[in-house]
Amino acid sequence: MTAFNEYPEKVFRVRELHEHLGLPTDEPSVNVTRSRLGRLVRQGTLEQPSRGRYKKRT
Repeated sequence: MTAFNEYPEKVFRVRELHEHLGLPTDEPSVNVTRSRLGRLVRQGTLEQPSRGRYKKRT
């Protein structure tokens, strides 16, 4: 959520988010993050303006 709070209007792809946060960009790590982001979309914290892209809900 830190990256989304720093850039509330920015739409992130999962790999971009990993690079921004300095996290590993291997496929298993990215898939875990993708799953977590999906959960945040379902909870209403984030929105998904298009496939594979995530943004803070305004």
